[in-house]
Amino acid sequence: MSKVEDFLTPEEEQEIVEAIRVAEKNTSGEIRVHLEKHTSIDAFERAMEVFHLLKMDETELKNGVLIYLAVKDKTFVICGDKGINDLVPNDFWDCTRDVMVKNFKEGHFKQGLIDGILRAGEQLQKYFPYQEGDTNELSNEISKG
Repeated sequence: MSKVEDFLTPEEEQEIVEAIRVAEKNTSGEIRVHLEKHTSIDAFERAMEVFHLLKMDETELKNGVLIYLAVKDKTFVICGDKGINDLVPNDFWDCTRDVMVKNFKEGHFKQGLIDGILRAGEQLQKYFPYQEGDTNELSNEISKG
């Protein structure tokens, strides 16, 4: 198995998918997690490529949030689309990153991801509350590359 397949158990993956569902329950925002073994380019640049490949830049309100992890490289990026970036406090993404790093350093990868997802969901709910007729524009499943 590759590092990506070993990174989370199927049960942990389902808990993360459930966290995404809960985080998106009261918002029109979209959250995705993407795992891959390695990136040969800058992690942020790769995250932006993945953001586009997953069509996260096509959400109606530009309120997608991607958590990208390159497992073997031990690096991750949280990126939000323009709609959410323009509204959250300046330190929001850094604070979310710090919460995730604390968990990751202790080997609690699933919990770090869930904490990041739920924090993003709280901000999405604040600025992009659920409205009648909202649809889930993107899959909640973890994508892998």
